Amino acid sequence: MSPAAETDTRPGDLPQRGQIALRSGRIEVDGTPTLLLSGEVHYFRLRRDEWADRLTQARDAGLDTIASYIPWIWHELPNGELDLTGRTCPERDLPAFIDLCDSLGLRFLARPGPFVMAELKNEGIPDRIYREHPDARPNGWDGRAARSEDLDYHHSGFLTEAERWLGAVVEVLAPRQAPDGPVVGVQLDNEVGMLAWVSNTPHLNDRGVGDLLTWLTDRHGAEAAAKLLGVTGDDPDQLAAAVRAGGDPAQTPAFHHELGLWARDDFAGYLRHLETFARDRGIAVPLLINVHGTGGGRGTTFPIGISQLAPAYRGRDGLLAGSDYYLGELTVQNAADLYLCNAILACVNGPDQPASSLEFEAGTGDYGDNLDALSSPESGVHKTLLTLGQGNRLINYYLLTGGRNPVLEGSRDDGIPRIAFTGERHGFAAPIDPEGRTTPALDALANLFKEVRAYQPILATGRQLTDELGFGFVADHYLTEYAHPAAAARREQVEDLERHRGFGARDALGRAIVLGGYHVDAVDLQAIADPESAWTAGATAPEAPRTIVLGTARTLGVKVQRWLTDHVRNGGNLLLTGRLPDRDQDGAPCTILADAFGLSSAGFRIDRRDESGPYWPTVTGSGSFPLDADLRVSSAQLLRAPAEAEVLLREVGSGLPCAIQAQLGAGSMIFVGCDFPAAHLDNWNALFSRFGVRPRVGIDADRTGLLTVPVTSEHGNLLIAVNLAPYAITASISVDGHQVQPPTTFPARGHALLPW
Repeated sequence: MSPAAETDTRPGDLPQRGQIALRSGRIEVDGTPTLLLSGEVHYFRLRRDEWADRLTQARDAGLDTIASYIPWIWHELPNGELDLTGRTCPERDLPAFIDLCDSLGLRFLARPGPFVMAELKNEGIPDRIYREHPDARPNGWDGRAARSEDLDYHHSGFLTEAERWLGAVVEVLAPRQAPDGPVVGVQLDNEVGMLAWVSNTPHLNDRGVGDLLTWLTDRHGAEAAAKLLGVTGDDPDQLAAAVRAGGDPAQTPAFHHELGLWARDDFAGYLRHLETFARDRGIAVPLLINVHGTGGGRGTTFPIGISQLAPAYRGRDGLLAGSDYYLGELTVQNAADLYLCNAILACVNGPDQPASSLEFEAGTGDYGDNLDALSSPESGVHKTLLTLGQGNRLINYYLLTGGRNPVLEGSRDDGIPRIAFTGERHGFAAPIDPEGRTTPALDALANLFKEVRAYQPILATGRQLTDELGFGFVADHYLTEYAHPAAAARREQVEDLERHRGFGARDALGRAIVLGGYHVDAVDLQAIADPESAWTAGATAPEAPRTIVLGTARTLGVKVQRWLTDHVRNGGNLLLTGRLPDRDQDGAPCTILADAFGLSSAGFRIDRRDESGPYWPTVTGSGSFPLDADLRVSSAQLLRAPAEAEVLLREVGSGLPCAIQAQLGAGSMIFVGCDFPAAHLDNWNALFSRFGVRPRVGIDADRTGLLTVPVTSEHGNLLIAVNLAPYAITASISVDGHQVQPPTTFPARGHALLPW
């Protein structure tokens, strides 16, 4: 028990300690469903005499939890000794910081790495680890060294050092765990796999290559594994060289697919090792895994992180996965990203695992201290409301407070003698700046927390009401982290996947759903189609809605194609956009879905300007699907279709179909082979209505830009409405035909919480 608990100085009106449990998609404290609203405060970037001030600011704003990285690079001294108690520097006194949180009635989320990123040098790993274990640095394609500070997670030297570090931290955390102390969660490493992905550097050092070859042999047999690599015989040096060269040039999609599957397994093995390590040393509170993937203000690549890490946590007791969201200003450009990322994150969880966000962007967005970006205070409010409405039970605002990077003893001569590469001041964009001054972002969040707390029973237990529409998620569409520089077929596959998967080309499918007023859950199609696969382990059998929408490239796995075909044949509906699937994940021909409907490609028309002149593809409506105007698209797949298929769109230049509706058994499929613009929401609504799908939330508005999330629970119902637009919108809102809000003007960037 902490000293703070013994003196009982905790304010009585603040969250009290209790047993933390993950149950039925909720976070419960002593059996009561609870929202955890957390702010990231880096004690190591503040003077010790500033700690209480920043924590009090966080508490007074309405937060109940504090999170912080615990940087190995800060707590390890130049001689290799560890200081976690402040004997060499008061700002290293981790127990004192945690106990101070406790005395102020604040819970604590610990994030000890080993990797912590946070703009720290070496991503938070001490220089000594790289010096003493140089072979822990992974080599990638053709033996080239990693361009990042990545390390091979399974390297014995690194693991031994990491366990020494984590063991010391656990000695501080374990006695302070809930219910007797403030620690309610411990994160396992940070953004695992991210450095390998963004640098296109799979872990192909000797350990990695050896494990991969064993893995391939176990899955396919030695002869098939060698054939995949284009090697005759079993010479280990030849096999290793072939792995690093990207496999057999004739089978690069197949090899890269296997590499991606192996990397998933490799990361899962590492995180499970850390899980076991923590549990064996007495950590009983939930263990957290941070899922990375947003970038450039968009979420289109976020599912890569889910693809990489879900097998490490899906369905595992006491584990919780959290998003890592950096989207900048929330607008019509990226609102669908946030919504669909939340849906995908939730759909791969086990039944007891709630959705959460472990790094939820807060502040102005001016991360470079360069006035190259400013996000409105309302943006953080909107992102919070949508995320809570979709069932997230924990949000950690990152960063909540700025600070100053301390001088690092023994720092190498790299121009900045400090712990981080951002200079002295850090957290320029935070709601509380490095000097402790509050910004409008904090005021907006503080006002929001008052509203949220008023509806906490609903938001801590509720579920989103959805329409009869499921957003299809195919995890293997996001196994695109690695591509050998010389593998042309692989590059073609990745480019096609990146353009058409997920949210659809030009994000049209995602925006048509979200901005069109539909509310959906994501459907993990691989978990349904292949329940015995490694991907599906830990999943519960998901129920598929009658109508599924899916953006796909030419690559779509054989089992998913087969399941979708059966789904339609048995009375389901499918809206497919992108490209007509004709390849399995390994690049082998696979036309199960197309063949079932008698469809084949008649070529492509693409936006181009070359020696033959310009070409601008345009589509027009056909038959019972008229358009009020022809629409310019950037590409169209022309189709050969059976006579009984109804043509919905034709490409003007060729006169050939590029969108059709066809029956199969008791169901129907619509295939849209062009990037049909999202701005024409009436056209998309007409497509959905062909399956009898209409939004249960009716929005009668004078302009586009109002988003809603309807939440229902045993404690009541709540409709969240946010106006993304930079102008006022007048609208009336109904749910299932019952008016919730009469005609009302929602101010620009405004919001409302409407009980119903």
